Amino acid sequence: MRRTTFLLIAIPLACLAAVVIYNLPPVYERLSWRVKALQADIKYAVNPPEQEVFVPKESSLVVPSATPTISILTPSPTMALETLEPTVTATHEPSPTLSPTPLPSDALLTGIQHEYQRWNNCGPANLAMALSYWGWEGSQKVTAPFLKPNDRDTNVMPYEMESFVEQETDLLATVRIGGDLDLLKAFVSAGFPVLVEKGFEGPGFDGWMGHYQVVNGYDNVAGQFVVQDSYKGPNMKVPYDQFVEQWRAFNFTYIVIYPIERREQVLQILGLQAYDNFNNHHAERISLEETQILAGRDLYFAWYNRGTNLVYLQDYAGAAAAYDAAFANYSQIPEAQRPWRMLWYQTGPYFAYYYTGRYQDVIDLATTTLEAISEPILEESYYWRAKALLALGDNESAITDLNECLEVHPGFSPCISELRLLGIEPNE
Repeated sequence: MRRTTFLLIAIPLACLAAVVIYNLPPVYERLSWRVKALQADIKYAVNPPEQEVFVPKESSLVVPSATPTISILTPSPTMALETLEPTVTATHEPSPTLSPTPLPSDALLTGIQHEYQRWNNCGPANLAMALSYWGWEGSQKVTAPFLKPNDRDTNVMPYEMESFVEQETDLLATVRIGGDLDLLKAFVSAGFPVLVEKGFEGPGFDGWMGHYQVVNGYDNVAGQFVVQDSYKGPNMKVPYDQFVEQWRAFNFTYIVIYPIERREQVLQILGLQAYDNFNNHHAERISLEETQILAGRDLYFAWYNRGTNLVYLQDYAGAAAAYDAAFANYSQIPEAQRPWRMLWYQTGPYFAYYYTGRYQDVIDLATTTLEAISEPILEESYYWRAKALLALGDNESAITDLNECLEVHPGFSPCISELRLLGIEPNE
């Protein structure tokens, strides 16, 4: 009897003690990612996400073959959910050099403090590394709370990095799309490391995912870039062709950080790319050309990029058709190569389908995305599903999604705004 009583008291106390110990910061930091990884492995083993295929119900598959002539409008506030309108814009026209000085055959920038990322902390770690080049004294422990109010968040958008730089430091940042190798070399040779967003695959990961790297060198003879990689290590060598293939997955997005006194030099390197509309059209042309020459998964990325660039240009009908083509191609990609995490990072299809009235496609895509993740913590997917539900008159389900959005990302302003439009004051 005494033994039974002892066990009835000891077991709950032991469980409580284990919970308390696990949540101690030093213990939690070391063990939490292993627990989350195990949970993800179990879920993905039971329901392999790479087997899920989103099929648009309202797809016309009438894919535009050329860019239409459109008027460029001012983006709405909700477009800030993605890197739709970089905030650094030239105040006067740069003076492109008609006969540019040839780039040196190699260059290497030193002074970057390499930092290995904590679990799911690629964005904060890489931003800290890029800032360290300019003398910023901090680490991912400083950048992460701003970039990821919820440490379970799976992604950091480029616009969030730009916001950190301009709100929390005395530096500036420019986000652009449609980059190329020569532009990266021009920045590095001029003394500017460049943050790039790209695809990533490797040991210890379940398939394709998004990743950041800091480019700080190149060597034309060897045909490779030198990058700081928060997962693999410092001064990694990446062949040019491999770099392009991985970079394509994120529309050739790049971020340049610089002190205000060097702003004019950045504008000179960018040339006409300093202008948002020119940059968007430039990236759209690249994606259109690539849809004509690529195959397999690269073709999927090309069509996806085309959709994203047409969203930037507010041609939502053209964007929706391009995304339809991307998703039609997705099912042809071998399962092991499918980028099933794509909507974690790039939410352009929600814009395209929502603004063409394809609300059920928004709902289905968001649901597919949320069900595939081990923890449904994608605030953008909750937000867009709520918007579509509201458009279809299902206010109750929409309110549930908006509250879920704020659970996973406290203070997320688009969800707060939607609740207030419904006469509901969110708990902040």
